[in-house]
Amino acid sequence: YNFSLYFLLEVERKIRANDREFNSSFKYATNSIKTSKYNPFTFLPLNLFEQFQRIANAYFLFLLILQVIPAISSLSWFTTVVPLVLVLTVTAAKDATDDIVSTHITCDYIQQTEDLFILCSLISEKWMNVQVGDIIKLENNQFVTADLLLLSSSEPLNLVYIETVYCEPPNNRLDRFMGTLTFGTQKYSLDNERVLLRGCTLRNTDWCFGLVLFAGPETKLMQNCGKSTFKRTSIDRLMNVLVLFIFGLLALMCIILAVGNGIWENHAGSKFNAFLPREENTAFSAFLTFWSYIIILNTVVPISLYVSMEVIRLGNSYYINWDRNMYHARTDTPAEARTTTLNEELGQIKYIFSDKTGTLTQNIMTFNKCSINGKSYGDVIDHYSGQRLEITEEMTSVDFSFNRLADPKFFFYDHTLVEAIKLGLPDVHAFFRLLSLCHTVMAEEKNEGDLVYQAQSPDEGALVTAARNFGFVFRSRSPETVTIEEMGIQRSYELLAILDFNNVRKRMSVIVRNPEGKLSLYCKGADTIIYERLHPSCSELMKVSTEHLNEFAGEGLRTLVLAYKDLDEEYFSEWKQRHHESSVALEDREENLEKLYEEIEKDMMLIGATAIEDKLQDGVSHTIEQLTKAEIKIWVLTGDKQGASLFNSKISLCYLRPLITSPILTSLSKPDVFALH
Repeated sequence: YNFSLYFLLEVERKIRANDREFNSSFKYATNSIKTSKYNPFTFLPLNLFEQFQRIANAYFLFLLILQVIPAISSLSWFTTVVPLVLVLTVTAAKDATDDIVSTHITCDYIQQTEDLFILCSLISEKWMNVQVGDIIKLENNQFVTADLLLLSSSEPLNLVYIETVYCEPPNNRLDRFMGTLTFGTQKYSLDNERVLLRGCTLRNTDWCFGLVLFAGPETKLMQNCGKSTFKRTSIDRLMNVLVLFIFGLLALMCIILAVGNGIWENHAGSKFNAFLPREENTAFSAFLTFWSYIIILNTVVPISLYVSMEVIRLGNSYYINWDRNMYHARTDTPAEARTTTLNEELGQIKYIFSDKTGTLTQNIMTFNKCSINGKSYGDVIDHYSGQRLEITEEMTSVDFSFNRLADPKFFFYDHTLVEAIKLGLPDVHAFFRLLSLCHTVMAEEKNEGDLVYQAQSPDEGALVTAARNFGFVFRSRSPETVTIEEMGIQRSYELLAILDFNNVRKRMSVIVRNPEGKLSLYCKGADTIIYERLHPSCSELMKVSTEHLNEFAGEGLRTLVLAYKDLDEEYFSEWKQRHHESSVALEDREENLEKLYEEIEKDMMLIGATAIEDKLQDGVSHTIEQLTKAEIKIWVLTGDKQGASLFNSKISLCYLRPLITSPILTSLSKPDVFALH
């Protein structure tokens, strides 16, 4: 009760690192969680409540009540209570088994141990005993057990020292986090990029330390889980309908018999008074007779069918576990039916709503084409006919031997772009300089010249790799600098601000100072977003670039537009101060930051556009064909431009023309979305 009251009143969370005594005064939730539907005290009442939602069970309970009334019943109540108790017991045993199995899986997780940093030493502790404010050490491929603030990792220059954290109270917003970190007299902004959520797995990092922000039921994952609810299967719903129909037939039969009894009582009942006493009130006699026949004809309602259904469900769940066609040999993983009612829900899917990237496509991005200052690169042109040639593996790719750090797995076939790089064209250099600076990629150099990029998205990895091969090599980054190698010359840029990408902004920017002291903003994003923020002098270049973008989209390529802006030192200093004040505020932080981003990301100069290819996975067309034959309707959601979406749709559906009867929906307004919902 104390925790519930505090949670309702909590508007700001204060956490002191590695101070359990201080943090425990706020009664934050522990890391133990409950995923079971029942416990030893609630199992009997909850399970009985669920079972009596079945019409047949409720009917036999009502029948049992009737049988204890002597004026109605001619049968002993044992004839009803025995089969009813049998059915309830069998079903309760099955429900308990299902709940225990699902709970056992959760217990296996929370009983695992991890390292806690307490009093300058690491101790091993179970997940369930972790508390808010604890500092946890995670290792590569380890499960994140609570919502953590990332403090440090095996990545270089990533160490953080903290005293106190102020942050928002528990909520279910997975896409946002607001907090403030205090060290000494300095305050630093915390956002979603610095938080590891429960349910994630640590990848590509040897180790990291994190401060527990939310634990157990207060984690964002558990906040989104909701309560366990009673779910009726389609068979259960059908059985209720059938039992209602049977009960209606039974009631009709009993009414006819009761009416017949009333007629008989009026005409011939008085002749049998000596050995068959009767009621003086004929209507009341018929009423009692109705309920007597309800009891006598109770076998019309098939309560034993429920026992048969539970046995069949159990058997079918074993058939799923034994199905060899569902066995994955590579990981030695068989199918596992964690509930005995699973088989009843198979084959009932009517709609599939699918993402495109990474689901239908390979999610392996390759830099394919680009447009720089109104000139398109990437096509191979026949010098004699002037026609564009189809690129094949037999063609001679660009020779990147001039670049000792080039990625040997990268291929490009338009030699004119490399010639432009070697000629030192300013626009081409600016294009690839932007790609090498405007990103959040991490670089790891295991051996001399052997660079490995770790990117949050394959798009960023493809663009940075392209810049690397064309002579603008991203080497390393720290919280304050980005180091690149421009045509063999190493240069370090001071990183002053990162204006993050999100689904609303649809763009990302960085503000850097080059070694000569010049301030610049580099931005990349969706064409519709960038175009709105360009300087009016870019109108002619915008028209040419738009033609190239439409051409790229028509070939199914993913496009981004690049732009830059030179900044005044005095203006930026004043803007930076306002940015810091807004970033450490807990109230209206996002709105204030968005206004600042809008203010500085305007009147930019257009550089060009990129086009990335993400090929469809093998077997997509065949899979869609099989799903269509099963009368399953498929909706594909994509953020690509309309041309790219239609191009990929045509590729995947080219074999399905006889089966396709619906048009392709190319855009949705808000009313359309609500109508679909």
